Amino acid sequence: MIDVSKPSVARMYDYLIDGTDNYPSDRAACAELLKMAPSTRELARINRAFLVRAVRYLAREAGIRRFLDHGSGLPTRPNVHEVARQTHPQARVVYLDHDPLVLAHGRVMLEEDLRNTSVIEADFRHTEDIFKVPEVRSLIHGGEPVAALFVSVLHCIPDDDDPWTLVKNVARRLPAGSYMVISQLASDNADLREEVTGFMREITGGTWGRVRSTDEVRALFDGLELVEHSQPVEVSKWCPDTDIFPQQQTHEWIEFGGVARVP
Repeated sequence: MIDVSKPSVARMYDYLIDGTDNYPSDRAACAELLKMAPSTRELARINRAFLVRAVRYLAREAGIRRFLDHGSGLPTRPNVHEVARQTHPQARVVYLDHDPLVLAHGRVMLEEDLRNTSVIEADFRHTEDIFKVPEVRSLIHGGEPVAALFVSVLHCIPDDDDPWTLVKNVARRLPAGSYMVISQLASDNADLREEVTGFMREITGGTWGRVRSTDEVRALFDGLELVEHSQPVEVSKWCPDTDIFPQQQTHEWIEFGGVARVP
């Protein structure tokens, strides 16, 4: 049963990027969030554009044909499989999420493409269980490189669940030559981190993680080989393909990350 009286992080993000799968509770929560961080709408759009560029880059430049999308969120066009298939028509994608609305919409969207695309109900913190799922086992079977995506989701993970170790555990299970795409909400303003983190934890019933410092996000890439940039960056600066894209007028927080190869 989906309780639409309480805001959902996935539906809030959907609203911020002009989606239609959101409810008054989500829009009200976004209105409060925008008071704290007025650039949030642009930040969400910037992050979505980064996801598209990263997937296109990996498909074209690195020849990646298999993608594992952690915390995929509500379907928003173009989706990962649509971008990847512009280069590789038979690209395979597994989407992971535990939000019931995300799962319902994702399965409807993909019902005509069950052979190469799957939507799996899973809490992406449970890496060991995820890699036992038949669709995921099939994705990594044969040793072909895989791109694991953690795009704007790791801030949903509390420190007690250790997102740094989570990333390492996924990386070590991927075939040689695989890639990781990582971005997360970051700010070096401690007051803002505390204010937004407190608000998000309140509206999610204490299940959210936190906004992290840029140094903490850099640590997510430890042991990985960054490509195109020597350090994580504010994601609009990662291989921009146009001068026309949303710009943050203020920078209370940013999406910070990059793309890295698994050694």
